[in-house]
Amino acid sequence: MPFTKQLGVEVLGHSREVVTSRLAWAESLCTVGGVLHGGVLMSLADATAAVCAFLNLPEGVKGTTTIESKTNFLRAIRDGHATATSRALHTGRTVIVVETEIRDDAGKLAAKVTQTQAVLS
Repeated sequence: MPFTKQLGVEVLGHSREVVTSRLAWAESLCTVGGVLHGGVLMSLADATAAVCAFLNLPEGVKGTTTIESKTNFLRAIRDGHATATSRALHTGRTVIVVETEIRDDAGKLAAKVTQTQAVLS
């Protein structure tokens, strides 16, 4: 995905069960006080969940698109990496629901995202 390349997202691993990616802290991605911007974290979660949804598509289906996303921000990330881990909660014929956790380098939960992807036929 060109946008995630622009952000610097790095995929660490991917399977139907779990997709993991990360993003390095950079001043250009921050808001006031050197905190990674919430929109950057949401983009990381959206991209990681999209790969998870894609890997769980029913046979013969072409793709997915995000139709809903809910984010709870729990902790600021001021250095290191934001690491996203996505797991499918529901893989249906018309929608796929994915849950993503974003953690800092210490393993502390920074955000929790639940996302619904429409299955495109």
